[in-house]
Amino acid sequence: MRAYKLKHVLLIAVFSLAAFSLMRPQWGFKWQEIKRRCLDIMVAVDVSKSMLAQDIKPNRLERTKLALADFVKHLKGDRIGLIAFAGSAFVQCPLTVDYSGFLLSVEALDTDTIPRGGTSISSAIRQALESYEGGVKKYKVLIIITDGEDHEGDPLRLAEQAQKEGIKIFCIGIGTNEGELIPINDEGGNKGFLKDRSGAVVKTRLDETVLQKVALATGGSYVRASGKEFGLDLIYTEKLSGMEKRELETKMAKQYEERFQIPLGMAFLLLAVEFLLSDRRKSS
Repeated sequence: MRAYKLKHVLLIAVFSLAAFSLMRPQWGFKWQEIKRRCLDIMVAVDVSKSMLAQDIKPNRLERTKLALADFVKHLKGDRIGLIAFAGSAFVQCPLTVDYSGFLLSVEALDTDTIPRGGTSISSAIRQALESYEGGVKKYKVLIIITDGEDHEGDPLRLAEQAQKEGIKIFCIGIGTNEGELIPINDEGGNKGFLKDRSGAVVKTRLDETVLQKVALATGGSYVRASGKEFGLDLIYTEKLSGMEKRELETKMAKQYEERFQIPLGMAFLLLAVEFLLSDRRKSS
């Protein structure tokens, strides 16, 4: 009877120690140097009326928002900002590691964000040049999402300036070469299509040539968006993930020591004792 009680106590102790080890107890710590490295990524999104075209579902602008929500999942400490542009450009969200705040700014984008119509890729690049910290000639990325129909300015000249500042530009062309009508609602809420001043229906076409030249001038690349592969994930995995990152800050952090091995070792030891006692009783 006494041996039975001892065996019972040993088994309870074994299971208790094993359960305690699964809780991964920690005590004691050491100081560890943590270095935070990042890229500075500005995303310039075209918010002109042409982004309402539905050649990519649900439309170009809404598809862009969905793609950006997926894109930020890749980021681990990189700073990201948002530029909205049409005929002019402004910073919708400055560079930040607050990804939730960035996505709120993305969600707020619409074709009424900028009163001035048209598409000026030049203004987007110019705004990006003003958004990065001066004196740093590396670690800077600009992603331009547009149909590429540049109506004013000289984007290639500004791209060359960006290259001198260490900015790599990646362009995502959204749309089709065949063109697409731009659905709108008039003041009475009636559905129709956008027309020019002469009354002719406007058809928006993807102009890849400008985007390819802009990207090439900075050592970046061009991707054409499609229904399945928008291009942002491709740019991150094939280009951005391998880029050199700058050291933003270094700090010391407490690294607590894992001690689960101690109760686990004691559990195995008691289990061995229980086994030996059981074997001894059988022999006797």
